[in-house]
Amino acid sequence: MPTVGVFFGGRSSESEVSVITGLLACNLLRSGRDRVVPVYLPPEGGMVTGRLRAVEDVLARKKLVRVRLAGKTLVREGSGRAAARLDAALNCCHGGMGEDGTLAALFAWNGLPSASPALAESAVFMDKWLTKIAALGLSLPVAPAALVREGGDGGAAAEEVGYPLVVKPVRLGSSIGVSVVRAKEELSAALALAFSLDRAALLERYFPQKRDVNCAAAYLDGEVRLSPPEEVFSAGDVLSYREKYEEGRGGKCPADLPAEIAERIRAMTRTLYTAFGMRGVVRADFLVVGDEVYFNELNMVPGSLAGYLFGGSLIEVRGFLEALVAEALRPVREKRIVTTGILTRGVFSGGKSCKRR
Repeated sequence: MPTVGVFFGGRSSESEVSVITGLLACNLLRSGRDRVVPVYLPPEGGMVTGRLRAVEDVLARKKLVRVRLAGKTLVREGSGRAAARLDAALNCCHGGMGEDGTLAALFAWNGLPSASPALAESAVFMDKWLTKIAALGLSLPVAPAALVREGGDGGAAAEEVGYPLVVKPVRLGSSIGVSVVRAKEELSAALALAFSLDRAALLERYFPQKRDVNCAAAYLDGEVRLSPPEEVFSAGDVLSYREKYEEGRGGKCPADLPAEIAERIRAMTRTLYTAFGMRGVVRADFLVVGDEVYFNELNMVPGSLAGYLFGGSLIEVRGFLEALVAEALRPVREKRIVTTGILTRGVFSGGKSCKRR
């Protein structure tokens, strides 16, 4: 029976949503065959663990132990005693240094198998501008867009993209700080909002008749598995934070799409996943405009870990999470590290060495 560290929270505008995802994962895995160690990352930094089963436990923060990761062991701060030994990690941190690859790098450095995406792809797809570059490199269609850094000329970028357009903080999710701009008079306020949250903003063509469709992918049992495309409904110009998490109009899975468009979405999701050699679960978001499909974003820690797209019941979602953990625990062949012996030779020379005579 493996022991899984479920990491959630973090220093991010999406920290609260991460708590919900993390507790869901903890409670589902706990009801199955895995041992679970909840690890909460408070917004002020660090890690704590203890009895965390409900949102109230996180808010109260009572009887929690501050810990750090040392190899596969959670060590108590101060005493250095082991609090728990982990076999695998599951990343439920939305946004910030949880989703951008920082936490993935910490797991890798400590030799802790992760059931979530790795550093490289997390770093790329956390950034909406780098996402565009990666997609174009794979010949995937994306909406016209431009990047504006804080202090840059947003007006020129907006004219390049054309109105109406969407202004987004380049490294945030959950629709936080997103504005639709229909005329240049509205641009400065939208950029001010984005720059209050991030150092750069993405200006992207807005399609009034768009449909929001997503598709998830995961590597399980030696193959890439794709979910059916799901359409998410919105009452406004863009899918808002409130609609996503509080008072939304819901969605439909499978989405009511022509078979050719649904298959195109699945094929693009597969291309993204396989091109980066990913593991764990991700969710690709698309804009469907008539017969056109534009890839929009790739979520490396999707809401609820996208388990609902792979199963209609909590038991099925639990099985999906267990399968992610089992995949992380599969033996891998370690690659050898070359030792050159240059430090023992006494004399360093050559164009790239510290010369010592």
